[in-house]
Amino acid sequence: MSERIKNNAVKSCLIIFTVLILVHGFEAIFLRMDETVLGENFINKVFGIIMIVFILKLINWKGEDIGFKKGLITGYGLKNISLGLLLALVSFAIAYSVEVIILKSQGHNVSFGIFTTGFSLTGDAEIHTGIGFILMCIFFNIINVIMEEGTFRGLFNKLIATNHSPKFALLFQALLFGVWHIVTPLHNLLDGDIGIGAFIGLGVGYIILAGMMGIKWGLLYRMTGSLYAGMADHFFNNCIATNLLHITTESGTDEMMIVRVLIAQLLSFIGVIIFSKKNV
Repeated sequence: MSERIKNNAVKSCLIIFTVLILVHGFEAIFLRMDETVLGENFINKVFGIIMIVFILKLINWKGEDIGFKKGLITGYGLKNISLGLLLALVSFAIAYSVEVIILKSQGHNVSFGIFTTGFSLTGDAEIHTGIGFILMCIFFNIINVIMEEGTFRGLFNKLIATNHSPKFALLFQALLFGVWHIVTPLHNLLDGDIGIGAFIGLGVGYIILAGMMGIKWGLLYRMTGSLYAGMADHFFNNCIATNLLHITTESGTDEMMIVRVLIAQLLSFIGVIIFSKKNV
């Protein structure tokens, strides 16, 4: 079984990915855990972590083999985590600044807020400021980065690289990571929130943006030898910049979030590409 999985790496990854995205889609579209008090689709992430452990046992690999190196809280791990956080801090500091400048130039009163947003069963946005909601947000986002980085940058990248070039492995996992995010616009399409044209546009946009992020985090893995730098940058993007630290005006909250994320991701992507050419 171990050799069969490794010798058919692309097929194996596609099968694993299909199972994972079906669970992801089922939770997002039918269970809708993000519309409960928990505010997060976490079941597919927990399932994904279990799947990683199961596949690693099948092919006789350890967590270290896919980037979960020992020394997470020692100098080695902290160095890579600090690298990822620094990358995120610099890029998002610039992105937030640009967002504030644009909003103020339009005559808005701008303020920052730390809170989480959830959804009621009617689809109305709710703001949660309690420490419990903030801690849940942090916890679920830690689970999220462990699963997604462990699956795409770790397991898929390592499996494909066993009998394909590192470049192919990098691009393959990034493409799957992009497709992974098609569930969000599909959810909106099925709910009638968007039409087919918007679905196609958003779907392509999600694939490109998430794919670009997948390349960036894959390069960080290759540069550092572990998943920790990518996990830290991924966590900051998902937890801090899109879920906790919000910009509000008299007309709404995070009305330019997409601009913020695009600027930050483009800046960090370019930075990682430049450094990777010197170090990979």
